[in-house]
Amino acid sequence: MAGLSLKGIYKKYPGGVIAVSDFNLEIKDKEFIVLVGPSGCGKSTTLRMIAGLEEISEGELYIGDRLVNDVAPKDRDIAMVFQNYALYPHMSVYENMAFGLKLRKTPRDEIKRRVDEAARILDISHLLDRKPKALSGGQRQRVALGRALVREPQVFLLDEPLSNLDAKLRAQMRTELTKLHQRLGTTFIYVTHDQTEAMTMADRIVVMKDGLIQQVDTPQHLYDIPYNMFVAGFIGSPQMNFINSVVRKEGKDFFVEFGSEDTKRRLGVKFKIKLPAYKNEKGQLENYVDKEVIMGIRPEHIHDEPKLLKEFPDGKVTANVEVTELMGAETYLYVNCETHYLIARVAPTTTAKMGEEIEMTFEPEKIHLFDKDTELAICH
Repeated sequence: MAGLSLKGIYKKYPGGVIAVSDFNLEIKDKEFIVLVGPSGCGKSTTLRMIAGLEEISEGELYIGDRLVNDVAPKDRDIAMVFQNYALYPHMSVYENMAFGLKLRKTPRDEIKRRVDEAARILDISHLLDRKPKALSGGQRQRVALGRALVREPQVFLLDEPLSNLDAKLRAQMRTELTKLHQRLGTTFIYVTHDQTEAMTMADRIVVMKDGLIQQVDTPQHLYDIPYNMFVAGFIGSPQMNFINSVVRKEGKDFFVEFGSEDTKRRLGVKFKIKLPAYKNEKGQLENYVDKEVIMGIRPEHIHDEPKLLKEFPDGKVTANVEVTELMGAETYLYVNCETHYLIARVAPTTTAKMGEEIEMTFEPEKIHLFDKDTELAICH
């Protein structure tokens, strides 16, 4: 088994296109790392550089203690699972799984042992004589995993392996992959644009945008303490709400204020939410008094229940309900709050109806503030 070290990795294409910039990451042995980001952010390119399928323009890549920049893919002791499975249609499942070992001149009885063991782990022993066209999407995915598994590599690379599956099967395969990782004790590097996959499977997540790492952290830390607005908006579903606001100071207390003159005429004040004192524990809010900032709040931290309106009196606002979506265990309210369109995730027992003006409250402790120019976090 092995860890990986990526030091100052760049991928530059002819014409000055830079797909990956200054990528630095230490991946521990047996870690499950997920690279996540929108299409075109460089995550698959990074994976392909680790695999040796793309040349590294600058920087150093170590697998274990070995510099592998110029090592051929077959000699890197890694195995890759592709998005489209890349199975040979004319071969049986057994032959597909055994093919790489045959090329390496592995003894026949050793091939059989490894294929049978991988098939048992992945619960596809009964499919070994079938051709890929006779398999479902989930079964083909398992065969592709099995073909990688028999190699017994130091590192598994998985490039959006679940994106061709339906939602139910995706959820099932996420669980299977997590269990497989625990059973094998091998380093997994997984690429996806689906932040749900990243949150549920990863030990650490690498969030990428435009070829640059935005933040590397545990799923919970990324969710609770995003480094910037991009990470805050990308991680979480539905995504974080963002509101243009102004920081105010009265005595020792700090407030975040938003709303129009019309609100002020109707209610006597604009919407003004008192921030807990610890939001300024490093004195960072002093620099933003009377300046515009972006307030962020997640949908589950906006409430309309009477008991929570009493519990968080410092965060009250009024809003017009535009759409309600009952999701079973919860309801999404799409509301217009001073021309800011927000999503609130509330209890299914909500009485809010389309077209109504309702009272809501933000949890002040859960408010994030971001610098309007740099989009970097000010406080959480």
